[in-house]
Amino acid sequence: MNLSEINWDFEASGTWPLPVKAVSILILCALVAGGGYYYDTMDQLAGLDSLETKEVELKASFANKQKKAVNLPEYVKQLEQIQGALGEMLKQMPTEEEVASLLIDISQTGLASGLEFRLFKPAPQVAKDFYSELPIDIQVIGRFEELGLFVSGLASLPRIVTVHNVDIAPLAKAKDGLMVMNAVVKTYKEEAAKQTTGADKKKRKEAKS
Repeated sequence: MNLSEINWDFEASGTWPLPVKAVSILILCALVAGGGYYYDTMDQLAGLDSLETKEVELKASFANKQKKAVNLPEYVKQLEQIQGALGEMLKQMPTEEEVASLLIDISQTGLASGLEFRLFKPAPQVAKDFYSELPIDIQVIGRFEELGLFVSGLASLPRIVTVHNVDIAPLAKAKDGLMVMNAVVKTYKEEAAKQTTGADKKKRKEAKS
């Protein structure tokens, strides 16, 4: 078969030899299949990959939510325990009237431990979410065991008292083991009760009017 003798005009394709027709049909089918894959199937495959990825994410989300649902009673129990612990902590916070006496208790605890106060300076209170911090800058002098007794005594007070930024160093030129401790002692005052009381007063006033 001489290919140069074939009339390659598409309108004369009916006169092409059978092998040429077969090859032409195969090429045409390949072009149609390729075009269909490129313009339609590729988008469908991309969409399928996206759906498969989303399916995995949804399964993971479902498993996580199912796990939480199974453990819900335990979470509720833990929440009740946290709320109970928070309530106990709030009870240990001094009221506005008790702050002054608590400052005296802190000072007396230091003196009872055998310490000498060189600085006892209450700083401005720092407002937090539902409470306020009441920091006190202190500098005390005493032996190491007396400092330890003081810190232990603060922890034993009926109200919450914490010690921060502790810096202990030997007292200059002291020969009897005296140490100087700089620290910030903090106690805490609840603000929620005050806000609630104000709201109650407002409600009472509105009710009277």
